[in-house]
Amino acid sequence: MTPPGDPGAGPRATRAGSAPFRADDSSRPRILRVAGPLVEIACPATVAMHDLVVLGDARLPGEVVAIRGDTATVQAYEYTGGLAPGHPAEPQGRPLSVRLAPDLLGGVYDGLLRPLAGAGDLLLTTGADVAPDGRTWRFTPQVAEGGRVAAGDVLGEIGASVPLRLLVPPDLAGEVTRVAAAGEHSASAVLAVVGGHEVRMAQSWPVRRPRPVSSRLPADAPLNTGQRAVDLLFPVARGSTVAVPGGFGTGKTMLLQQIAKWCDADVIVYVGCGERGNEMADVIEELSELTDPRTGGRLADRTVTIANTSNMPMMARETSVHTGATVAEYFRDMGLDVVLIADSTSRWAEALREFASRMGELPAEEGYPAGLASQLAAFYERAAAVRTLGGATGSVTVIGAVSPPGGDRTEPVTAHTERFVRCLWSLDRDLAYARHYPAVSWADSFSRDAAALTAAHGRAGDPEWAQRRGRVALLLAEADRLADLVELVGITALPPRERISVLAGRLLREALIQQSALSPADAYSAPEKTAALAEAVLTVIDRCQELVDAGTQADAVEAVDFTPLLRARETAGPSETSPVAAARDLVLARLKEAG
Repeated sequence: MTPPGDPGAGPRATRAGSAPFRADDSSRPRILRVAGPLVEIACPATVAMHDLVVLGDARLPGEVVAIRGDTATVQAYEYTGGLAPGHPAEPQGRPLSVRLAPDLLGGVYDGLLRPLAGAGDLLLTTGADVAPDGRTWRFTPQVAEGGRVAAGDVLGEIGASVPLRLLVPPDLAGEVTRVAAAGEHSASAVLAVVGGHEVRMAQSWPVRRPRPVSSRLPADAPLNTGQRAVDLLFPVARGSTVAVPGGFGTGKTMLLQQIAKWCDADVIVYVGCGERGNEMADVIEELSELTDPRTGGRLADRTVTIANTSNMPMMARETSVHTGATVAEYFRDMGLDVVLIADSTSRWAEALREFASRMGELPAEEGYPAGLASQLAAFYERAAAVRTLGGATGSVTVIGAVSPPGGDRTEPVTAHTERFVRCLWSLDRDLAYARHYPAVSWADSFSRDAAALTAAHGRAGDPEWAQRRGRVALLLAEADRLADLVELVGITALPPRERISVLAGRLLREALIQQSALSPADAYSAPEKTAALAEAVLTVIDRCQELVDAGTQADAVEAVDFTPLLRARETAGPSETSPVAAARDLVLARLKEAG
């Protein structure tokens, strides 16, 4: 009986891997040539593009990427040392798929979703399958025997660090003839029988096939990241897409780690795609030690980490982002909000370039394949706010880091990515070198979600959000315009109002936009604290302008000690507003004395 949720299995699988071959059978699929990760096999059996093939006695996994007559080209996802012509090749008759189950939460996996025991194992993968762990999960049935269910309907609740559900697989519907009793069950146990098919917690799904939904919904609910530069100036909606371009040392990984720690998503899928092993080890260690502010448990318990580091097989890197998207969609279908972080898509694009070169494809810009834009678009297209087949609402928000060589944002990966994303958080080298974190450039970044989120903030009780955001952006732009002029003629040569504009830019940068990732009080900023800081700084700036308009010397205003306001972000807790108001009032009193 075919397990539900395994769309790759079926009659074609039987034809492709049917009758066993004799050792001396010349028609047996076998390896013809090995060229790095590309393996040509003689394969008279029925195969299709993207079918899974196991290679050699070590059973290394590979995927069919080209078919010419009775010869198929397979990209191997492991080191191919030891493979030689004549070794066996076994087509599996199904697409490359991964096992999806509740036990993914809290785990660390390679690009093919095979478990890694911990950070120390990031240097080692093998072709052998790894058995799932022996954990059990509390199952509470929600349907009775004899009832009829459709694809996506809820069969029961699964007790975990986040509320999970057992769903009818997308390709299944019918009468429920058996339901397991409430209690502890393993992920491989049969929990229900629907239409004659067994349903388990664990299921399989092809990584390159998006999971079906009932409909896509407008992305109009904010994803709070806890980072003021993002939430105030360049907000992102649940189900939207973000690119984070930045050169070496600008803080991409740090920003993405902070978002993984503090954003208000239900599940985090963190894909370390081609990054350094020590960085991934740090991410895993920090997630395991950090307390989840929502549950009080470990943050890692609602995180899935996919680690395909730079020292792992390159071709598995190409699959890792699709694997991450499939995992995210699995939890999305349960009605959860998921954030998928890919660090970085540039390393993924480099894997595509190397693969295209080995396949002999004609290169396009800078050697990348001509289909690079299409592949980037297909990846970001998997982000969405949706209504699931069962009628719930869920979302996948994709945040992808981009590492342009030398910080050149005109290179193909960055240029194409900017076309497909809704938000851009561009990291500025000068801000990073000035130790301004996060180094998000307010001049080069954008958010196409801001207009849609204005109504959401109004419904949440903050109708002034859009006006506050617009004023902050305008003041920062004016301060930037004057910065070059100040370098030429000096601050004292400017008219009083423009001198206050320069002061306003400094106050906004240091008291509001800047944030300390190492401070317990400032690493996360709740929406109410962000609003309070913005209101406090804007109120002080308005008072400064009123004073110079009334004839007070700009020197006297600039000489006021603004330290309480600048330190308010550190003295106030993550959700506190009263210390911010106290700092504002103290600075306003000092301004009154100066006037």
